[in-house]
Amino acid sequence: MATAQNHAARRRLSEPAQESELLVRGARDVPPVRLGAAPEWGLGAAGDDRFGTAWARLPADEPADEPTLRTALAVTLLRYDGDDTDEVVLGSARGAFTVRVSGTLDEMRRRPQTPTGDPVVAGTLPGGDGEALPAPAPAFPLTFSLVRRADGRLWLRCDHALSHVCPAIAEQLARHVGHVYGQVATSPQTPAAAVELFDGGERRRIVRLGSTAPLPQDPAGTVHEAFAAVAAGAPDAVAVSDEDLELSYGQLDHLAGVFAANLQARGIRAGDRVGVCLDRSAELIAVLLGVLKAGATYVPVDPAYPADRIAYTMDNASARLLVTRLGEPVAQDTCPRVTPDQLLDDLTFEAPTGLGGANTAYVIHTSGSTGRPKGVAVPHGNVLSLVRAAGVGLELGTGDVWTLFHSSAFDFSVWEMWGCLLTGGRLVIVPHFTSRDPEQFRELLVEHGVTVLNQTPSALSNLLSVAYTDLPVRLVILGGEPLDARMLLPWFDAYPQERCRVVNMFGITETTVHVTAQPVTRDLALGATRSVGTPLPGWHVYVLDSAGRLLPPGAAGEICVAGAGVAQGYVGRPDLTAERFLPDPYNGDRMYRSGDRGRLRPDGALEHLGRIDDQVKIRGFRIELDEIRSVLLESGPVRAAAVVVRSPDGGGANGVRIDAYVALDGGDVAAVRTHAAAVLPDYMVPATVTEVAALPLTASGKVDVGKLPAPRITTRSATDHTPTADDAMAARLQELWSELLGFPIGLDDDFFEAGGNSVIAVKSSAAMRAEGMPTLRLRQFYRHPTIRQVVAALKAAES
Repeated sequence: MATAQNHAARRRLSEPAQESELLVRGARDVPPVRLGAAPEWGLGAAGDDRFGTAWARLPADEPADEPTLRTALAVTLLRYDGDDTDEVVLGSARGAFTVRVSGTLDEMRRRPQTPTGDPVVAGTLPGGDGEALPAPAPAFPLTFSLVRRADGRLWLRCDHALSHVCPAIAEQLARHVGHVYGQVATSPQTPAAAVELFDGGERRRIVRLGSTAPLPQDPAGTVHEAFAAVAAGAPDAVAVSDEDLELSYGQLDHLAGVFAANLQARGIRAGDRVGVCLDRSAELIAVLLGVLKAGATYVPVDPAYPADRIAYTMDNASARLLVTRLGEPVAQDTCPRVTPDQLLDDLTFEAPTGLGGANTAYVIHTSGSTGRPKGVAVPHGNVLSLVRAAGVGLELGTGDVWTLFHSSAFDFSVWEMWGCLLTGGRLVIVPHFTSRDPEQFRELLVEHGVTVLNQTPSALSNLLSVAYTDLPVRLVILGGEPLDARMLLPWFDAYPQERCRVVNMFGITETTVHVTAQPVTRDLALGATRSVGTPLPGWHVYVLDSAGRLLPPGAAGEICVAGAGVAQGYVGRPDLTAERFLPDPYNGDRMYRSGDRGRLRPDGALEHLGRIDDQVKIRGFRIELDEIRSVLLESGPVRAAAVVVRSPDGGGANGVRIDAYVALDGGDVAAVRTHAAAVLPDYMVPATVTEVAALPLTASGKVDVGKLPAPRITTRSATDHTPTADDAMAARLQELWSELLGFPIGLDDDFFEAGGNSVIAVKSSAAMRAEGMPTLRLRQFYRHPTIRQVVAALKAAES
């Protein structure tokens, strides 16, 4: 195995009980070697002590040559391992040694090998005639040997421990080693880096594994035309409802037409971009649909965003107009504002036919490493393809009731809105504070009979903190962030698969919300599956190495997505578009380099293994840590900054906190955090900003995260203040909040200024309920964010 992995293996084998020696005696002795840990790409079954055998036929006229085999094995293993090293440790009849994978194949074959004591996963043994084992038992977890059968054909034999490598991977590995063996023998001057791991037939097999059948052409060319067709078929069916308003499909279509006509009257033309900055409501849906009917592109912005970010987003998108109910324009605004009321000049006006048709449906902005968000342009056809591709398998239809739980500025909302309305369902708007309060959200689900529930794992975890056994849901779709499937075990206790299906979907804004779908069962949850499933029809998934070469199943690399969902690119960023949106070398058109790490399994399912870069997902939001760092550096006194993500309460994604560290030339951390809050949305504002004299660095000049101090907050009261005897509730809250936040907090410290958020607030309420204590609604919690205020509010409610 490659050296980097052997270092990890050496750490795991540091205890004598974990070391293993295998002495095989046959015609010649094989010296004892320490066996390495199972490779991740092997997909082996831990604890299975059986062996299997895989074969690959070599050309008849090739010589049976162990140095050639050793070279081929080293080149192939390095490609599978994907480490940033050029060394591989192999075993042989002489012991363990290091092979350097560099230069030409002939140079590799002739190069002396360096003895090593590293653990061994794979090795070669001298072959022989017939099909007898090269030794009474395989010497290594992967033992390769050459066998010439009676017919004169040369075969490559791979004996593999099932604990290390599953049969499907062993079979393909043998084929790949055999293919490289032929190149070593016939093209010895080929550079090792230029070796082809597999032939055309094998390449086509792997590409098919990550692909699905194309989608038939949709008769509707745009989202609003598809919606109009649904509305024409059931004009009286309820389309959308919020706390104050309920609209049928016919009413929604008509209202959107009025908005469209008035937008056109204000000069909006096909292809223009229109900002929409409205709270979740039925009105929001009508405005978005109206923008599309006008032939324009909607650019959603969350009203909770700071004014600077809203202004930047409109400027970046070159928006012609901003539809909002926010107050007066700010100095940064570059486009005029209009309220929805001003677009309702004539409610009886019949919009002209033929509106719309521009290619781009929406531009959603995601976090960017330059310090400012980047806009992703997505065409109508992508949305229609998404709904058709997912709709059939999920059996979506007119009897379903959905929720709009997420902000329109988060791409999960695209699926919630159009997945519902283009399949004839009823969309229930979830108010902002209800979406943050699991008890209120549960009540909404029951009251409206919601059947299709879309959640990030973090949000579902919140729902699991309250009574949830009486929900009418038949389908839960998870997405937006990685899933630890074990969290679903309590859900499966209440909702067996025949009562409610759970589907985990992996997706990216740049590939139109969803890419793959994985039905999750109790067994998969017990096994902590990392699978995100197979691609949707019309989508293609490839796993490529750092050089852009296709990797085989099992090997981890960058997830690249092609097919029906690939966006048009980044608005105003041709450089970044050219870097991330590349020609698809396997199916034509284009593919998107996701920056996500993953692997294909032999059955075609994709495993998601996290991010390659510094991007993270927090409560479903994609965040570039470099964007936060850039904003911090814009604050005058900051000369150096670092941003790290921690989970102080061990809650995984649900307890994640962003901590910032700054080296200052004057000023104070409070001003730095105030600056960040004025630019960044709340989910990106660091929970803590800690001053350091200088950032600790590693030998390579990177920030040494392990040497950063514990985060510090500025408290308003002494954290050792002891509440009075009749304030046992305050004492318990102080303990609880300090535990959840990861540092001491005083009785008068603002929970949210100290790094708390709605997720941690929900955890606090759940813990209080578990101890029989009263709790506040989340809306009240925001109004009473200190321990002293919470206790006072609770006592007032009791009196």
